[in-house]
Amino acid sequence: MIEKTVFYGFGGQGIISLGQIWAYCGMKEGLQVSFFPFYGAEKRGGIARANCIISSTDIASPNITCASSVVVMNQDSLAPAASVCASGGLLMVNSSLVADSEIKAVCDTEKKTSGNIFKIVAIPATEMAAKLGNAKIANMVMLGAAARYTGALILDSVQTILESFFPPSKHAFIPLNVEAIRAGVSLGHL
Repeated sequence: MIEKTVFYGFGGQGIISLGQIWAYCGMKEGLQVSFFPFYGAEKRGGIARANCIISSTDIASPNITCASSVVVMNQDSLAPAASVCASGGLLMVNSSLVADSEIKAVCDTEKKTSGNIFKIVAIPATEMAAKLGNAKIANMVMLGAAARYTGALILDSVQTILESFFPPSKHAFIPLNVEAIRAGVSLGHL
């Protein structure tokens, strides 16, 4: 098994943290992992991307040019994200911040220019996070959804994993993060 995932969004959405936690969960589940972040010089609002590979075998390179799954957290990231999604891959889009018409337009353009056809899953991550009490945990909703739809992670012991990931000063936020992850995991099938 090898899952090449690229997380896209803007600074302040927790994209880098999402990638780190995704890779850390994979490592704690006994898999080989690679995490390669990219972000602009801006503190907030700039481009943020995290390339993550989870594999049952050795990983040759952290570089991802053709992703088996892509998570898109905002509208500006949709076009570049679609361009790296492999044909037959999975594009998971935060439909709270990206309009259905934009998703269709970008995917149609990608199909015409490169021939890539991929599965699209609209996930109202920001809306779901807000219903849980904090829109800032939309990234954790997407982590759960990505685990659900890719099958790359099991996340049975996510509480324990987060307790070892976060310093004790952040442990008060773990229950809400776990709730958000579980909300993402509980989404339906493709």
